[in-house]
Amino acid sequence: MKRRELLLLLGGALMTARGLRAQQKAMSVIGFLSSGSPGPFAPLVAAFRQGLSETGYVEGQTVAIEYRWAEGSYDRLPALAADLVGRKVDVIAASGGPLPALAAKSATSTIPIVFSSGVDPVESGLVASLARPGGNLTGFTILSLELMPKRLELLSELVPQASVFALLVNPNNAGIEPMIRHLQEAARAKGLKLHVLKASTESEIDAAFASLIKLQAGALVIGALVVNEVVGWRQRI
Repeated sequence: MKRRELLLLLGGALMTARGLRAQQKAMSVIGFLSSGSPGPFAPLVAAFRQGLSETGYVEGQTVAIEYRWAEGSYDRLPALAADLVGRKVDVIAASGGPLPALAAKSATSTIPIVFSSGVDPVESGLVASLARPGGNLTGFTILSLELMPKRLELLSELVPQASVFALLVNPNNAGIEPMIRHLQEAARAKGLKLHVLKASTESEIDAAFASLIKLQAGALVIGALVVNEVVGWRQRI
């Protein structure tokens, strides 16, 4: 994540929000909305706070942060976003994929929203266009979708003897189908067989790993997951 770019966007959104308010609060409030959990996201939150402090926003002194965690339950995001809007935060920082930003977008058309995403923000419905995004959202994409075929290529170079690969994804995440198409095209181009395994619950994760043995997959690509899912799955390998 390009932390400095994100924090510049967030700082600009904060200043805009404060300038639009007729009556200023004693302290600005950031709503932090995430699809993940506090534990796995701790390093990112620490970097987020550090970046804020470098731009003059120190948590507890010049800014307050209201944290809302969906903990992998994406259906909780709309209620969490609505709660932040009800608390009249000055800006919402959406983290953990496009779904938190989409939930925030549905909850408010006036509070600035800053997002980071690994999928096309236009295709996922976050903004109208890259040149003229419009609305109350701003942010950037890290182009993870476009990088997935390259990851498959690198993995095939690491295990050149493998001809069968598996892709493990969370079907609830936005951008899954385009990712699958990209990787299947890349696999066909290299003469590889790619099995797609979908899992979003603990039992489905266990079943997916059991399938890897039956499929005799030589390598595994993990894509489009929130951080806490990556950590949980890595512990099973």
